[in-house]
Amino acid sequence: MGTALITGASSGLGLEFAWQLATAKHDVVLVARGVDRLEHLASQLRAAAGVRVEVLPADLRVRADVERVAERLRSTEHPVGLLVNNAGLAVNQRFVGGDLDVEEKAFEVMVHAVLVLSHAAAGAMVLRGRGAILNVSSIAALLASGTYSAHKAWVRTFTEGLAVELKGTGVTATAVTPGFVHTEFHERAGIKMTALPDIAWLDADAVVSIALADVRRGAVLSTPSLRYQGLAAAMRLLPRFAIRALGNYRHRLSAASESESL
Repeated sequence: MGTALITGASSGLGLEFAWQLATAKHDVVLVARGVDRLEHLASQLRAAAGVRVEVLPADLRVRADVERVAERLRSTEHPVGLLVNNAGLAVNQRFVGGDLDVEEKAFEVMVHAVLVLSHAAAGAMVLRGRGAILNVSSIAALLASGTYSAHKAWVRTFTEGLAVELKGTGVTATAVTPGFVHTEFHERAGIKMTALPDIAWLDADAVVSIALADVRRGAVLSTPSLRYQGLAAAMRLLPRFAIRALGNYRHRLSAASESESL
């Protein structure tokens, strides 16, 4: 893989991707908004793994910043062999009556940035005849639960289409679709998840390990854990009215969790 570029690298799954890739002796490019957290992580990775670490501060809600990251992906100096499109935002609101600015920022990070960065990476990788793109989707892609589901469904379908187009080029595209993962993701968005049973949660190290293994074998879809694989299979068989009912249940579950915290 050579050099790996990871978006949203300062926390959650992105942080775990950075550690696992660095300790496997891959050079890494760390992309996130928080400069201090990135610099601290970079110093830790250099000391622990002895790899080359670049810090590339960028706010993927800002199109000029996305283009700077795309330019790094196109660079022939220390070329990027693995792109991990991991950055994401939790949209803790209903769409109707919600803040449109919040929705647009989430779209920029989870759809527009994935599109632009995948385009830049794929173009450069195909010219070299090798490389991999890993896009973080979600099991929510199979649900009907607000715009987050819509964004992650786009990522999943986009990645499948990209994989078809890349066939035979030496470059692969993989979408990982985890369920709920123990990270800062929900806490930072102010989403209380106490009503969710323990069995629903996955550990970040296992999710990342499985995703990277699936990238190495050229899998297009990666669903960590047997229980989520079973859930995904069941959801694909359910009629859409049942999927919509599940989305409604998730809204009620979130509301119950929020009331519990008051």
